[in-house]
Amino acid sequence: MKFDFINLITNIFLAPMSGCTDMAFRLISREHKAGFCFFEMIDANALYRGHKDTIRRLKTHRKDTPIAAQLLGEKPHVLLDAAKKLIDLTDIAFLDINAACPVRKVTRKGCGSALLREPQKLFEIIETLAINLPCPVTVKLRTGYEKSSPKESQIIAKNCQEAGAKALFVHGRTRAQGYAGDIDYDAIKAIKESVKIPVFGSGNILNPVLAKRMFDETECDGILVARGALGNPWIFQDIEEYLKTGQIAPKRPLPLKKKTLKRHLYYLEKYKVLRPKGRLGFMRKVAIWYLKGVPEACKVRDSIVRARSYKELIRVINGVIKEAPSPKMPSS
Repeated sequence: MKFDFINLITNIFLAPMSGCTDMAFRLISREHKAGFCFFEMIDANALYRGHKDTIRRLKTHRKDTPIAAQLLGEKPHVLLDAAKKLIDLTDIAFLDINAACPVRKVTRKGCGSALLREPQKLFEIIETLAINLPCPVTVKLRTGYEKSSPKESQIIAKNCQEAGAKALFVHGRTRAQGYAGDIDYDAIKAIKESVKIPVFGSGNILNPVLAKRMFDETECDGILVARGALGNPWIFQDIEEYLKTGQIAPKRPLPLKKKTLKRHLYYLEKYKVLRPKGRLGFMRKVAIWYLKGVPEACKVRDSIVRARSYKELIRVINGVIKEAPSPKMPSS
């Protein structure tokens, strides 16, 4: 996969999930064959104002590379200033502009998918950053605001390309759908056919079968894995293997899940930029991701929630000794 002058070893990326893809998440994903990751989505206004927690979240590790960043904002000059600060702080392969986030607190500020309602502003942002930054600029889009419109999406995609975007990441839902409902594969394919730059498909890539469906039905150049990686860092190697051989990897045994979870929690204890109470709360959330589906899951969840320290949480995890039968893999 090649973006402008950037060559990458994979076309399966870990998506920039706000509140999820911190350094601990990225490190555990990379240990399980994630070849390319994003930082968490970054608020350009917070970085512009020099918000300390935002800056601390840009901390990386020598093993945490290659990496890209995604900025959320609506004002070209603020995004440009934030992008320059970001590039001074860390080495990124490219910078993505978020025109896809459907969350109300984001869209009411004119950010995220709200930019689809003001495409000229989006094109101005892309052009401003593309002209003034030393790295490639990409854009994350959705298939529409209230409803999917392949023709309108094609026009927006073409203009993003004209403004200087070097790749497009397209979530196959509208802003109105949020993260629910069917993926519009046809809309992603229409965008792919309308531009010459790489197009990545996003949405519902929860397992290798759905990853292949995204490739097959859209003819996209690559994919973004988001929720499918929650508690499942093996998904990257599983997708690679399925695309090569058609073989579905066996379900990981509970002892391996527990071992991987504890390593993930170790990274959180070491690197997570939160106060101790907040960090423990985040650890509980991560533990629930990994242990979803075990017998007596409600009791396990209650024990996790009641844990009052990192050590106590580890004891709870060590005490989980049974596992439910493997569910059938969704086929579509």
